[in-house]
Amino acid sequence: MRLFRAPGQIVRLAILFVIVASVLISVRRRFVPPSFGELGHYRADAIKEVAAQPIKYAGWQACVDCHAAEAEMKNRSYHRGLACEVCHGPSHDHAEDPISHTPAVPRKRGEVCLYCHAYLPARPTGFPQIDERAHNPMEPCIKCHNPHDPSPPAVPESCSACHGQIAKMKAVSHHASLSCERCHEAPAEHRTNPRAYLPKKPTQRDFCGQCHAAEAKDGPEVPRIDLATHGGRYLCWQCHYPHFPES
Repeated sequence: MRLFRAPGQIVRLAILFVIVASVLISVRRRFVPPSFGELGHYRADAIKEVAAQPIKYAGWQACVDCHAAEAEMKNRSYHRGLACEVCHGPSHDHAEDPISHTPAVPRKRGEVCLYCHAYLPARPTGFPQIDERAHNPMEPCIKCHNPHDPSPPAVPESCSACHGQIAKMKAVSHHASLSCERCHEAPAEHRTNPRAYLPKKPTQRDFCGQCHAAEAKDGPEVPRIDLATHGGRYLCWQCHYPHFPES
């Protein structure tokens, strides 16, 4: 009876497989924590390490127990999504012993408020932003705004109060003399609740054609085009930025 002998390449592959498997097992034993996989695809001992860390934050629920009036006011305001400790700092010790530990109470100009409300072009359009040097200089924010209900004391009269970047760009463009309402139909409620009442934007080429079509009646200095052929199927604002149409 002849014994079966595996081909040489199969033997070599089997030896290689055993070596690789041994290396992987050795690596796992050395570098993979023993608790990995006990509670899922992560290191179970991490839970014990996190639980052993000192507690710093109390959570907004603890604040409500003593500061119900402020919490009720905040929950009706634009700051309803902010936790108390965003502005007042870690307050676990204060919740445990209110007399000995007092939380931070920002009172200086820009101490906390400017983290969110300083002018930054990357922030969403309509988000309240200010230029610290121009907006009530030297005055603390809390003089005009209650942090628990930061609604402005007066409704902004100009769109630039919230749309500063757009206003600055439009001011140096050929559209500088146009009012915002010329192109945007905005309900009155937009000034007090901007995200709930959005302004409308033009959706047809004919809107721009009121000034820029060849047959338009505006002054001769306005650039004119043939709406039927200029730009083909594209809308005007796909090539020209309305707030700076020269670009």
